[in-house]
Amino acid sequence: MKCIKSIRATKNVEVGEIKRINDVEAEISVRGGNWAYVPKIEWKKTKSVVKEVVTNASEEPTVSEKQLKSKKRKSEK
Repeated sequence: MKCIKSIRATKNVEVGEIKRINDVEAEISVRGGNWAYVPKIEWKKTKSVVKEVVTNASEEPTVSEKQLKSKKRKSEK
């Protein structure tokens, strides 16, 4: 498997698009002149998803708050 990056815009592809395809298809694409080989790490960067962490304490109680509530419930019974 090889990673290739578009160096020219075509009807179906934008400049900078990175694909991971088998060796034979990659060689044909690169010979065509619209694609260039790139390291696998660049392809991995495009696939990684960054999750945003919500740090608002009012939305979700912390573990200690949950434990305190459960202790109160047990003592009420």
